[in-house]
Amino acid sequence: MMISGTTQKVGIIGWPVGHSFSPAIHNAAFVHCKLDYVYVPLPVEPGQLAQAVNGLRALGFTGANVTIPHKVAIMKYLDEIDETAHLAGAVNTIAIRQSKLIGYNTDANGFMTALKQRQFNVRDKRVLVIGAGGAARGILAGMASAGVENFFVAARHIEQARQFIHLFPQLSVQPVLWPSSEFQQIVSNMDFIIHATPIGMYPHLAETPLPMTTKLKQSAVVCDLIYNPVMTQLLIQANAEGHSVMGGLSMLVEQAALAFECWTGQVAPRVVMKQVAGSLFPKK
Repeated sequence: MMISGTTQKVGIIGWPVGHSFSPAIHNAAFVHCKLDYVYVPLPVEPGQLAQAVNGLRALGFTGANVTIPHKVAIMKYLDEIDETAHLAGAVNTIAIRQSKLIGYNTDANGFMTALKQRQFNVRDKRVLVIGAGGAARGILAGMASAGVENFFVAARHIEQARQFIHLFPQLSVQPVLWPSSEFQQIVSNMDFIIHATPIGMYPHLAETPLPMTTKLKQSAVVCDLIYNPVMTQLLIQANAEGHSVMGGLSMLVEQAALAFECWTGQVAPRVVMKQVAGSLFPKK
């Protein structure tokens, strides 16, 4: 890849971002499509977010991805918010057009596409989302569009979970304190458990949001949005108990493809992006 004065710049804003596969995935896609783009990691501490957003515009960036912990906080610094991002209450992709920063959410459609690929049907299911950040908001927005109406949202601070009642007034959302005895009772009756926090993400591989003694419905599906590692301790534990599981890799690739298309106007090379993502995991 040759970088010049005309190269279009995109990147990923987060804290931390050293674990991210996105630079490798996007740069491989740009090379495959012969596009003069480069994708760089942009580690931004929470207190520096406003300056970083202004920097994107000042440095002539074409766009950026947004990851933990900035997906919600970044919205107030953008010029426009797309309908899907507005519904989700979170932004994970920014496009810069004519000096305007426009926020999008590709997590919602990325997650739903990943579910379809696994042929998981969520309509009329009982769904628990663990976590109340930007990723969780995108998940609710996507699943609501698929006909899910009843959600439980678990968070360490009940006020964070209660925000979802106001964010999604068209849905039935029950906030749950996590962990608690109520949480333990609820999780044992869920059809879908979706983990949307950083617990268990590299390098904290031994961590899990559910105690080892947690018993789930035998038919329960367990999803973890974390993709590094590909099998978190939560998924290893659920798989050993005979549950269907889904990691975050498919969602990562699909949301990345949608961001690619937003920035370039071209169809993303999904096969290439998936191959690159898969190659980044340690070989056993």
